[in-house]
Amino acid sequence: MTPVPPLDELRPKAAEAAAFLKLIASEQRLLLLCLLLQGEASVGSLAERSGATQPNVSQYLAKLRAMGLVQTRREGTSVHYRLADPTVEPIVAALYRRFCAS
Repeated sequence: MTPVPPLDELRPKAAEAAAFLKLIASEQRLLLLCLLLQGEASVGSLAERSGATQPNVSQYLAKLRAMGLVQTRREGTSVHYRLADPTVEPIVAALYRRFCAS
């Protein structure tokens, strides 16, 4: 059994985990993370594939970027997004397998 750290060490980690879960609890943000499991994509491509408008997708991605879950790469006037945090991929992949895979 894994030893549990003292409460004063555990509390900030629990708050961090709760913030992460709140962030991905959004249907649209979680959908975008699932799409990014397939690799880097432009905002336009993500908007088309998700069925959301480009401005909305940009807002969702901005929140994910602010939390360090995605990062960007510019190519001309296009902005491409990819998963930034390697620890997020297995979590999103597990949710995808549980809820989306046939």
